[in-house]
Amino acid sequence: MSLQILKSIYEQRIGKQQQLLENLKAAKTKIKTQKKYLKQTEKALEIVKIVGLETQKSLQYHIGDITSLALESVFEDPYKLEIDFVERRNKSECDLMFEKNGDKINPLSASGGGAVDIAAFALRIASWSMKTPKLRPVIILDEPMKNLDKDRIVKGSEMLQEVSNKLGLQFIIVTHEESLTTNANKIFKIKLKDKSDRSVIT
Repeated sequence: MSLQILKSIYEQRIGKQQQLLENLKAAKTKIKTQKKYLKQTEKALEIVKIVGLETQKSLQYHIGDITSLALESVFEDPYKLEIDFVERRNKSECDLMFEKNGDKINPLSASGGGAVDIAAFALRIASWSMKTPKLRPVIILDEPMKNLDKDRIVKGSEMLQEVSNKLGLQFIIVTHEESLTTNANKIFKIKLKDKSDRSVIT
């Protein structure tokens, strides 16, 4: 093999080596950039996690407190609403449970309908209060608290008035239960063709 051919092969290999060195340098620079990006992402995820936990605590306090107060205003020995945030399928989910004397129960399967009615009402108020910007201060309720017994309907009516006064909310209520109209500002009685009564309360 001639010297000229060997020189050409050598120069080609030097060129390839140079190219490989440049590729290696570029790869190292990219790895350094990616590591920096990874650190920033990890920090961002940590911040998101902290904000998420603080938001969960705020929701636990806000929703749980409002609902527990509503239950206390109607029942002598009320449940408290417990809010548990759990990880399922890599997502945060919220479990709503009633708690009494250290025992937790599913509201829909192990408690009276009256307590569920009050809790559902309170959750709706809590949801409204967290909206930004605020929605119009009017909420329509169809047969609210229908599962409360007669003795507690009046307490339910008092609670509605208190919430209305404190939050500046107007409730428009459709009901057959006259005891619920105790604290209404206006009552409209509607007669249907079959002569049954239905009250619309504002």
